[in-house]
Amino acid sequence: MSMLLEVKALEAGYGPLTVLHEVSFSVAPGERVCLLGRNGVGKSTTLKSVMNLTQYRAGSVYWQGHDITRLSTVERARRGIGYVPQTRDVFPSLTVEENLIAGLRNRPRSEVQKAYELFPRLYERRNNGGQALSGGEQQMLSVARTLLGEPQLLLLDEPLEGLAPIICQELMHAFDKLSREQHVAIVLVEQKVQEALKFAQRALVLDHGAVVYESGTAELINDSTILDRYIAVAE
Repeated sequence: MSMLLEVKALEAGYGPLTVLHEVSFSVAPGERVCLLGRNGVGKSTTLKSVMNLTQYRAGSVYWQGHDITRLSTVERARRGIGYVPQTRDVFPSLTVEENLIAGLRNRPRSEVQKAYELFPRLYERRNNGGQALSGGEQQMLSVARTLLGEPQLLLLDEPLEGLAPIICQELMHAFDKLSREQHVAIVLVEQKVQEALKFAQRALVLDHGAVVYESGTAELINDSTILDRYIAVAE
């Protein structure tokens, strides 16, 4: 099977600091992958590096077999890579619907209905300003705006952080629906380890900026040595 995304021996960081050390992994079309590890090991930096939001030292990034190492963040998004950062980027002075319209990129306004179908809660809040939304609703809006770009790959950086259990369930249900019905590949960084392992098909474990373990999630769930050594499993 040809890979959607391939990261090859990537070294990257910020300013003089190198965070990632020869990180390599691939993502197949429609695949669900989670990146796990303790805080500060390079998980978020890995997602940012896929989007060219860090400084590369060495290595390469391929998208559908083409070298995109030198492509800008905007061009990568145009090619089909969607990124939802931890910051829950919404326009606070715009309503929910106006936020969604801003993400349409010249597509018909009717496309907004897709966001409401995925997140019915947003339809109920469609006339509310971004600043009036709860943290969970802002996260839904951030994800929905990204999806209006019709990505083939969605990078999610700790989407469940600080959210109520009911909101976490709604978000994970939406991610599952995207994967099953639209065949969107998803790379998930998440501190709620059990949720990540239940969702993903394959797991990568990072430590000190390097991939130290890779397996199917069913195998990792039963590997107490790896879980204890590299992953904070308390939730």
